[in-house]
Amino acid sequence: MKVNKLAILLLAGALFTATGCEKDLLDQPNPNAPTTDQFWKTEDDAIKGVFACYSGLQQFACYYRSWHFMAHRSDESFSQSPFAALADFTRFVTPDNNFFISSFAWNDYYRTIYRTNQVITHVPDIQMNETLRRRLVAEARFVRALSYFDLVYFFGNVPLIVVEPVVTTRAPQATPAQTEQQIIDDLLAAIPDLPANYGDADKGRATKGAAQALLAKVYMQQKKYSEASTLFTQIINSTEYDLVPNYLDNFTDTNENNRESVFEVQFTGGVLEVGQGQDNASSSESHDRPNFFGPPGPTYADVQPRRWLLDEYKDSTVAFAPGSTTRRRIDPRRDISIIHAGNPDRFYGKTFAEWNWNPNQQYWRKYLNDRTRPDENFSSGINHRVIRFADVLLMQAEALTELNQTSAALPLINRVRQRPSVNLAPLTGTYTREQLRPIIRSERAKELSGEGTRWFDILRWGLMDDQAGIDELKSRDPDFSNFRLGISKLLPIPQRDIDIDPNIRQNLGY
Repeated sequence: MKVNKLAILLLAGALFTATGCEKDLLDQPNPNAPTTDQFWKTEDDAIKGVFACYSGLQQFACYYRSWHFMAHRSDESFSQSPFAALADFTRFVTPDNNFFISSFAWNDYYRTIYRTNQVITHVPDIQMNETLRRRLVAEARFVRALSYFDLVYFFGNVPLIVVEPVVTTRAPQATPAQTEQQIIDDLLAAIPDLPANYGDADKGRATKGAAQALLAKVYMQQKKYSEASTLFTQIINSTEYDLVPNYLDNFTDTNENNRESVFEVQFTGGVLEVGQGQDNASSSESHDRPNFFGPPGPTYADVQPRRWLLDEYKDSTVAFAPGSTTRRRIDPRRDISIIHAGNPDRFYGKTFAEWNWNPNQQYWRKYLNDRTRPDENFSSGINHRVIRFADVLLMQAEALTELNQTSAALPLINRVRQRPSVNLAPLTGTYTREQLRPIIRSERAKELSGEGTRWFDILRWGLMDDQAGIDELKSRDPDFSNFRLGISKLLPIPQRDIDIDPNIRQNLGY
């Protein structure tokens, strides 16, 4: 399901109720901008409204670009960008008027939530097929839950808006626990009405498994391992998902929405257009992450992987390829994930040495178009995989480990390690919870590197809650020397919004 911006043009600028004096010829309703009273009448209106919700996830601050910068403040990435605002952002030097927060993140997420609130408010009153109506509302609830998931774990204390607001609406600022509960409520309401899968024309819509996985992720953040494990079990036993044989197929545009994809944001490549990643009909529906996360020359090279992550792949158990005596000492996921001097591949038509890149530097490779284009631009068509089945398997292994069921966790880890294109030797023996915990964390680092999950992992593991955790992170990422306990875990709320609504309180330390 590629979202068509032209199909949702009527909603792109948000639907406000028009008022005015009919006696004034210059104060006439715009016939090209229908009001909420005119819209939300037909099944087609409902479908377009939900398209607008998904389109919100493509916006600049969401998965088009800024989400990746916010998620990559973890210990796996760093920035040497000449763009000081970006480099400081990843170093925990974050003023409340930072370009990536005040100009985009807050606005785009709440614009998306505004659209979901409209669907949830109006679609139940439309005379249409009951099953379709319930499904569309459930899809909107999923998008709202995903939006608040990002907001609560990036910003913490955020305004919680779950009704269609008007200009004078002042939403209460919720605690993280209250926002988490709203996410849970939305997903519990959505799951019964979402299908297990869709036909080809609707690929990319939220499924029952996607809602279950997101709900389980919230429970994991809350350390409700039993509740999370129950949901992961349902997803695994559904047989709707599996690991794809070729690890690379998760990061290109040639095998999107495959069996491993639980939910991904849809992007379409094309000619560079004015307003890419923005909310207007002329904007392209492309993915801009590749333009900033690759090597210098073909990309801006604004975000790079840390050296420890590259070295982590060397610790994999020695394995043998089937029918071969050739030892595989390096995890093959390494060279798919990271560009480095030891990677023998060609990148944008040249080897590492031919590009004359610094051999002491490394660059992200996931989601790049290096195999098909000479460089990157602002119009990549590669979908962003928000949740993969490999993530589900490893989170279930983590949940079971925390529940002291390590023998049940081990086969799940091995299932990920023994994907045909990876084919690492299985882990054997018995492990205590304390012994298996660092193994799972290492496997998550290698399997999911560069995908934005690491921030939520170190948050869940409590590594940003005390000095011991910060010291561990700092040993891998010197930028954590700037981390302020009790402060830097949350981003500042944009001062502009506090100025508009004095009831909103700034996060501590900003």
